[in-house]
Amino acid sequence: MTGDQNGVLCRNIMSDSPTATGAAKTRPLSPHLSIYKPIPTMVMSILHRITGAALYFGTILVAWWLIAAASGPQAYATVEWFFSSILGRLILFCYTWALMHHMLGGLKHLVQDTGSGLEKQFTTRMAKLHPVASTLLTILIWIVGYAVR
Repeated sequence: MTGDQNGVLCRNIMSDSPTATGAAKTRPLSPHLSIYKPIPTMVMSILHRITGAALYFGTILVAWWLIAAASGPQAYATVEWFFSSILGRLILFCYTWALMHHMLGGLKHLVQDTGSGLEKQFTTRMAKLHPVASTLLTILIWIVGYAVR
């Protein structure tokens, strides 16, 4: 492998059909994740996609709860038992966090679609505050939920 003046890794590949001069072609290699240094904005982008997928599966739990509520007391008691367990509460807490994280990411994208907040320092600062804000919102929701109960 060789590097060109821009630091792009290149590999010499002999073509089955050589060029008119018979010279070997050099093609840039596609960078792998191990080459990139994780930066806050990249990590938040990946987490936004992961939370989107998690919300898809969490919505199945919401549907289970609604179907059980419509099916009668026995079905609802089963769902209530699961959601009252430690595992069920952990899943609900994580679902709430994923919902808050994904919502904040969506709001950030909505603002950035207007052309605002695109400066590097601002986006990095927002990326660092994003998990903190989603965690604080999740805790606040759970505190209010238990207070109303």
